Amino acid sequence: MFASYLPFEWIVAIRFLKEGRMQTLFIVTGVAIGVGVIVFMSALLSGLQANFMRRVLSAQAHIQLLQPQQTTRQLLPTPQNGIGPVEMASVQAPMQQKKSIDQWQSVATQVQALRGVRIVSPVASGSILAVRGSANRAVTVSGIDPASYFQIVDFSDKMVRGTWHLAGTDILIGTDLSADLGVNVGEKLHVTTADGANSALTVVGVFDLGSKGVNQRNTFTTLRTAQSLLNLPAGVTSIEVTVDDIYAAETIAQRIAAATGVQADSWIKNSAQFFAAISAQTTANTAIRFLVALSVAFGIASVLVVSVVQKSREIGILRAMGIARAQILRIFLLQGGLLGLAGSLLGCGLGALSLVLWQSLARNADGTPLFPLEFDATLFTLALVLGSLTGLLAALAPAMRAARLDPVVAIRG
Repeated sequence: MFASYLPFEWIVAIRFLKEGRMQTLFIVTGVAIGVGVIVFMSALLSGLQANFMRRVLSAQAHIQLLQPQQTTRQLLPTPQNGIGPVEMASVQAPMQQKKSIDQWQSVATQVQALRGVRIVSPVASGSILAVRGSANRAVTVSGIDPASYFQIVDFSDKMVRGTWHLAGTDILIGTDLSADLGVNVGEKLHVTTADGANSALTVVGVFDLGSKGVNQRNTFTTLRTAQSLLNLPAGVTSIEVTVDDIYAAETIAQRIAAATGVQADSWIKNSAQFFAAISAQTTANTAIRFLVALSVAFGIASVLVVSVVQKSREIGILRAMGIARAQILRIFLLQGGLLGLAGSLLGCGLGALSLVLWQSLARNADGTPLFPLEFDATLFTLALVLGSLTGLLAALAPAMRAARLDPVVAIRG
């Protein structure tokens, strides 16, 4: 009943597919497996990359702005009494000292106005000596503006004890430093600098940033407290920046450097090997998807070529009855598109089932998932479109061959 409402090309295409049930079944299964592999691999790689990004970038800014390094200068020896040749020139590298960024408020305002920039936060950091009784450790103190910095590095899920809210002379320390010095929340930690400045800070929280080195060496206090300790009146040593697109960080960093004259280091530049590994994974996944799609296309094309040979007499009869070449072309294109669409629908279901099984079976030692996977609707939509387009493109050559068949020759066989 429903078939009577379909266009002529649809009726013939569906009939041809029904008559070759086994061929149709095998090619739909092949397409489903191919699309399932694409969905599973894409979701798995996306989840893996997102997990890596979370681990690497959750404790740092995407771009760090610093005062430009001082350049070397040439020292020319002066001839005795101003007479005689200069024998040799020596080059002396200047000592790189912690300096405040010139007019950092203006730089921060200018950077915040750039397109693609999300958060800008000033930081005053330097080396101090943390002392607790007879124990001491050389650590780095970072003076931060809590309102903006904690939007860059979210401490809410990194606190082991205490709170991450800072005020006055509060300080946050890592778990390893807390164990080394035997200091806990609510206790005083005495700190001193190379210039002789010292202060007693109150430990209000103990954090775990997932790295032993970071937990041993890094501490956080308010911006004003760090400026006083480090003799940086109203100054900052760096400006931390996060951007909307993490993969555009290097491009934005170059724009910032050109516009402001400061040194702008992106995470891509500072973690070149990690970024190269991520890029290699993406390239490998793209290659896998291309090869799978290519194998699916050849499978559909081979079935339709066989179908053209098997149906040549029917095609000849249809042409003799006055069916146009364009209609014959559409019949076989429809077959390819329907095979691709049916296989893609099954493949999306197969991919989703594989992801569910992966999440339930691949676990850490404590029973938690290895890393979270997201069922992205965009991925499934793209898989459907890709499968259908692959079917159409694969059917193009067989369809053109069928359309070119001479009706008399086709009927005679």
